[in-house]
Amino acid sequence: MSDHITELFDKDGNLIGALLTAPAWTAVRDQVMNCLGIRDTPAEAEKPEPLADWETLQQYWDFPYPVDTDVACEHCGNSTEDWAADDPRKFRLTSANLAGLVSFKCMSCRAKVVKKHFKDKISTECTPFIEAKNASKEGRY
Repeated sequence: MSDHITELFDKDGNLIGALLTAPAWTAVRDQVMNCLGIRDTPAEAEKPEPLADWETLQQYWDFPYPVDTDVACEHCGNSTEDWAADDPRKFRLTSANLAGLVSFKCMSCRAKVVKKHFKDKISTECTPFIEAKNASKEGRY
């Protein structure tokens, strides 16, 4: 058919779907969404903060140091001693897991702050928000 479209068939030969390459999807995404009546919602409205995941991490905390709640953005200088106690929030929790990986979104500059909790230390990475992203890659934070 095309290098950009792969049709999918069931065992009886009935068309059940199609796979599009990233460039093809980028080119037709808006038209398909409009035809199907699907509206984009802001990323903040899509997912609430995963506070249950944060609570689970705290419940099973087995690192030799106490739970840390401080978060700092090295790009805009925004910081807090306890991200959960801030009102309004300076940082929004975007993910947390039992392995000790916790990420936040800076509410000032929208940078991504990732805290990696290792057995003997905490490593922090801060990635600036990029307004113009590659539309073929739908990753958002």
